[in-house]
Amino acid sequence: MKKYKLLGADGNEYLSEIPGELGGNGKLKIYGRLDCPSALSTIKRFPGSYEKSRMFFADEKTALAAGYRPCGNCLRKKYKEYMENSQKYREKFGL
Repeated sequence: MKKYKLLGADGNEYLSEIPGELGGNGKLKIYGRLDCPSALSTIKRFPGSYEKSRMFFADEKTALAAGYRPCGNCLRKKYKEYMENSQKYREKFGL
């Protein structure tokens, strides 16, 4: 069975039989949809480079717990809410 490398809430990688729902940039600490136009454009412009910092998360709660924030492009509404009050946004997920 295929295994997927995901990032856990503790920031450590682990193998999962279920693929992640979200992708992230490990350098910028941003998470977003797997089809995020910003991420796909960067992958296309800098082949082999961006993939090194690419992370995957099982869900949004895990991404937030690992210290990442929503993408301002593909998750614009969530990004705005997060930027208005990050602690309040995190509390919605029990963090």
